[in-house]
Amino acid sequence: MPTYSALTTLTGEDPARALGEAMERMEPEPYGVGVFEVEDGSGIWEVGGYFHEAPDEIVLEILATAFGAKSFLVSELPDVDWVAKVQRELHPVDAGRFFVYGSHDADKLPEGRVALQVEATMAFGTGHHGTTLGCLLAFDRLFTEGFRPAKVADIGCGTAVLAMAAAKMLPEALVIASDIDRVAVDVAEANVAINGLEGRITCLEAAGFGHRRLAEAAPYELIFANILKGPLIELAPDMARHAAPGGKVILSGLLVVQAEAIIAAYQAAGFRLEDRNDLGEWSALVMVRE
Repeated sequence: MPTYSALTTLTGEDPARALGEAMERMEPEPYGVGVFEVEDGSGIWEVGGYFHEAPDEIVLEILATAFGAKSFLVSELPDVDWVAKVQRELHPVDAGRFFVYGSHDADKLPEGRVALQVEATMAFGTGHHGTTLGCLLAFDRLFTEGFRPAKVADIGCGTAVLAMAAAKMLPEALVIASDIDRVAVDVAEANVAINGLEGRITCLEAAGFGHRRLAEAAPYELIFANILKGPLIELAPDMARHAAPGGKVILSGLLVVQAEAIIAAYQAAGFRLEDRNDLGEWSALVMVRE
């Protein structure tokens, strides 16, 4: 069965989000609406709706005019099993001692590696993206140097690949994975089970550290946060409150050009830069709580 997309761009976050909310009230109702900035700091936002039947293009034009957006581009999408397609095209990832793979590559698992099975899903963080890879490599380096944190938090965990890497290497550690998105938490719990880590990782729905169990377990010797520049900067004071003295935070989800702003925000919150690894256009930072 074909599906349809309707995409437009406009200037400003507030009108973009308002347009997205207006699209959710359309008939036929979209099964999904996305609103995001085209490029960080550009001020240009894309708004897209996805429909099981052709959307009313007259209504779309009225909405575009009302919110100062360009005319919607409506496209019929091919009937493709996107998860299966992505699974076929994703290859295993080597990240230091870690080997990230999908079930379709289970026969490629090399001996002596720490296996992390992650399926292509709606949650971010399969290990293939430069940000997740950078975090895994940073943790691999710290572990090689003898770093053994007793408490680990993975904030914005997505698939929980980072939490699982910690749980596999630190069998005695307390590990908590949290995400603001309920779907991501469900995906994280499924991946934890697939990897035989049930009972080792607690998965929570929370914005930042906004959950009682996250607060009660603090302070943490290691915190992962593979999210975006804006939330990373907003979280800097909370990171300082929840990190143990001498504790480390591994930060990513940021472009190389954004790294200096993140470093400055965390230095202002009481951290110092220990390591930085740029992979293509993406950067991963290791900051230490003074």
